[in-house]
Amino acid sequence: MNELLKVEYRALNVELKAEEDERGKIITGRPIVYDERTNIGPFDEIIERGALDNTDLTDVLFSVNHDLKKIPLARSRRNNANSTLRLMTDSRGMDIRAVLDVENNTESRALYSAVERGDINGMSFIFFLRSTDDESWDNIDSDHPTRRIHKIARVIEVSAVNFPAYPQTEINARDAQALENARAVLEKAKNARADISLDSDLELAKAKFFFNVKLGG
Repeated sequence: MNELLKVEYRALNVELKAEEDERGKIITGRPIVYDERTNIGPFDEIIERGALDNTDLTDVLFSVNHDLKKIPLARSRRNNANSTLRLMTDSRGMDIRAVLDVENNTESRALYSAVERGDINGMSFIFFLRSTDDESWDNIDSDHPTRRIHKIARVIEVSAVNFPAYPQTEINARDAQALENARAVLEKAKNARADISLDSDLELAKAKFFFNVKLGG
């Protein structure tokens, strides 16, 4: 089995909501949407329908701004009914439902309040591809090709994020380095076509990119 090739941060035009039920305070959202074209700078990207079929969702965290050093606000372990984070995949993509401990965790309480007020209205997720067979490129030699993601090998985290408030067709200026990394991914694809190999942890880090887009609501 091939090792995971790339770790990537991705956001889509979805909705983040604060709710309440018998389990307590709930955050819901749809961080992954199929068949939605997004401009991330040097190329468009589309997550194809069915990309989450057989994706490894064994252990997925729920965080704020991808801060993996902090205690997660919820967690899905094998996505069972007792998990504080539930992941639901369907023909449109993935929904999440996170139960927050607002009584004992001040960060959970702060997040719930921020989402309820509309101060945080974005989501993003961290995923891996396993091989270059899991993606393809259209018009790769053009000025603006399209990258299609056919299969996501693993999702390890979903986040509420602060800065989604700009058009879907624009990349956030604060992510200039992320944009450079995205260009590097494209350049590798152009140079090697079907062999975007990452030979070291340093190269893996250089291949990271993320962007956040305005969410509905």
